[in-house]
Amino acid sequence: MFGILRPCARHSCPSVHEAWRAHLCGLCLTLRDRHGQLARTATNYDGLVLSVLTEAQTGVRPGASRRTAGPCALRGFRPAEVVPSADRGARLAAVVSLALAAEKIRDHAADGDGIAGRRVRGAPLRAAAAS
Repeated sequence: MFGILRPCARHSCPSVHEAWRAHLCGLCLTLRDRHGQLARTATNYDGLVLSVLTEAQTGVRPGASRRTAGPCALRGFRPAEVVPSADRGARLAAVVSLALAAEKIRDHAADGDGIAGRRVRGAPLRAAAAS
């Protein structure tokens, strides 16, 4: 069920879409800051929901703890307000995203499909999943 959650930009108001993007970019930057550049490939919506739900349960006004991130190619090289890397929800989302990605790689290796299932070429992926 990896990757089943997605935002609906067509039916959500701009403030919801902006908050969703703040959490998505915050997750990506948290992965980079805490686990290195390679970990950014584990950014996904499934773990992101935990960041959103954690912020909703804190009782703090949504958007109160944001920081300005620099330009990013995925945002059209524009800066944005994002959830900071120190945020509890962003850290939880990062750990869950890494765990989901590692399990997906292990599953492909066990099934023998994809690059992870290849004996030599899949070795770096399997090593990354094990770490």
